[in-house]
Amino acid sequence: MGVRVMVLDEHRLLAEALASALKLRGHRVLAAAAPAAGAAELVISRAPEVCLLGTATPAEPGVFEPVVRIKRERPQIAVVVLGPVPSPRGIAAAFAAGASGYVRHDERIEGVERALAKARAGEVAISPQLLQGAFAELLNPAAQPDDEGSRLLRLLTPREVEVLVRVAEGEDTRLIAAGMEIAPSTARTHVQRVLMKLGVGSRLEAAALAARTGLLDRVGLSAVAADFPAGP
Repeated sequence: MGVRVMVLDEHRLLAEALASALKLRGHRVLAAAAPAAGAAELVISRAPEVCLLGTATPAEPGVFEPVVRIKRERPQIAVVVLGPVPSPRGIAAAFAAGASGYVRHDERIEGVERALAKARAGEVAISPQLLQGAFAELLNPAAQPDDEGSRLLRLLTPREVEVLVRVAEGEDTRLIAAGMEIAPSTARTHVQRVLMKLGVGSRLEAAALAARTGLLDRVGLSAVAADFPAGP
């Protein structure tokens, strides 16, 4: 029996191609779309059995907010995330938001169908290989803390490093903006970019990651603080 499904992906061609393949295999596709906004509203209004929700950045803060809303307002709708090879954080974020499964973008159509069937039945839909890879990375990280600190530091611009230092010192958006002589909206944007690049979901996580990896030691906290004194 076919699944009543919606396919949402930021790349419309991918959404439409997957929708066409599912239709040919007997599934009822209610919509195939690439909404820039309003994904949750679209799913809630059409009420499929399963929603395939695509994302290219599963570890980015807030990317699974549509899943949270869908599950809050229509808990009977199962959501399966379509994404790249995920980091452990990406998998954790998807399931923490309420997703029923995670399928790689390059999965064969048979794998997508299995995920649909499992999700509709209320089961967890994720391949053992993905879980194995995620747990292996958690248990045996590829880089030592010092190496990880250097890698993370290379991801940030000098301005973003400055923001991270201030975040680690406990400054809020208002203080960051005042200390750097920028608008609060600009400070907020800088903070979000830092969180995204570090792959964390909050300022507290960013500060903890910076401390754990020795990133702040490499920056030279005292030198940065002298150059950029905190606001009043």
